[in-house]
Amino acid sequence: MRNLFFFSFALLALSVNAQTKAGGITPEMLSKIEKAQQKSGAERAISNAIATNNINDLAKNPKKQGAVDNNFSIETTSQSIHNQKSSGRCWMFTGMNVLRSRFAKLHDDSLAVEFSHDYTFFYDQLEKSNLFLQGIINTASKSIDDPEVKFFFKAPLNDGGTFCGIIDLTAKYGLVPKSVMPETYQAENTRLMSKIISAKLREYGLELRKMVAEKKKTNAIETRKTAMLSDIYRLLCMTLGEPVKQFTYAHRDRYGRVTGEVKTYTPQSFYQEVVGAPMEGNYVMLMNDPRHPYYKVYEVEYDRHTYDGHNWRYINLPIEDIESIAIASLKDNNKMYSSYDLPQMDRERGYMDVNLYDYATLFSTTFPMNKAERISTFESMSAHAMTLTAVDLDKAGKPLKWKVENSWGSTNGQNGCAIMTDEWFREYMFRLVVEKKYVPENILKIEKEKSVMISYDDPLFGYEE
Repeated sequence: MRNLFFFSFALLALSVNAQTKAGGITPEMLSKIEKAQQKSGAERAISNAIATNNINDLAKNPKKQGAVDNNFSIETTSQSIHNQKSSGRCWMFTGMNVLRSRFAKLHDDSLAVEFSHDYTFFYDQLEKSNLFLQGIINTASKSIDDPEVKFFFKAPLNDGGTFCGIIDLTAKYGLVPKSVMPETYQAENTRLMSKIISAKLREYGLELRKMVAEKKKTNAIETRKTAMLSDIYRLLCMTLGEPVKQFTYAHRDRYGRVTGEVKTYTPQSFYQEVVGAPMEGNYVMLMNDPRHPYYKVYEVEYDRHTYDGHNWRYINLPIEDIESIAIASLKDNNKMYSSYDLPQMDRERGYMDVNLYDYATLFSTTFPMNKAERISTFESMSAHAMTLTAVDLDKAGKPLKWKVENSWGSTNGQNGCAIMTDEWFREYMFRLVVEKKYVPENILKIEKEKSVMISYDDPLFGYEE
């Protein structure tokens, strides 16, 4: 009985200690919090409304609910809108939008081409699997709790990406028309497929770490990795279809009418015909990241699609410079790869405005963080890629609004497009990929400088989906 008394006393002491530990919510603190709550009739009415309605419906700014102005002073030639469905392949749709627009422009819009996303996605997933497995081999001497090792095991495979993937994957594997290798259900619904393959990759990762720990020969490890990739290749064939090696194809105009002779192609020969020389060296990646000094070049570690490919390497610029470069490209009828965060967006209307929803007034608070602070605290990041297609300028040549082709289908937003005010663009636009001929020489020179390496776990950088 005495032992039970002391045991109960000890539990009580621990309980009291837990309740009064510095940093915890004490009864006194909770009392102050409760007394600070507003209990007016208006506050209760708002609380009732929020509890039973969609927050966006309540926070809508009525002044921003009118018809969306779809007139633009500078607009590139329109093209068909695609749909990434339930996948994170916005980067691929956006990159290929740029390629097919470029092809049409080179042929005075008399020809159009639709590229197979499924084909390129197959090799994207295979290459990312190899990037994971080789990364595991390279870090096998480190503890499994090491941050770099955790980085690989946390996400062995994903369907997001950047324009670097378009450059590296198409140069290595070529391109094929969409009609030759159309979308599969799994390409349009990637979540479960990715989960299954990721489970297999994690299993293989542990096996490779064990082989390294047992000091297996390099050739033996490479042979085993090849066998693992053979299994991943088989899984990809079952979900995405076997990659096309040779095909026949005749070019068509934008209305679908055949305009050329039927030819036999390989993915590489088709790439040479529709793209020409490799894109590497023809484009420059620009970024607006106010956390870091401008007019310097940066590189994101492991932000690539292939082990032997290129990390995302970019010049950090003030938004005014990026806008000026983008306008020059649009004036010459050239679309661009661009990426954004997507707050303050009316998805149904395809409209973005920083004053679209007034959450601050609804909740009687403020949201004062600037762009740099939002990035640093993981509140904002480069999350979704879209094709920049138009800008509306005032009489002084300053942008009023911008337009992008999205990859959520033609019935979404403004016939598949989205429109953003310039104020929104400046706050939530991050990446722009543009042909070098539109970039001032003094900025291009910066690209030749040694890059500052940015960590793989930086808040701004993730694969765009």
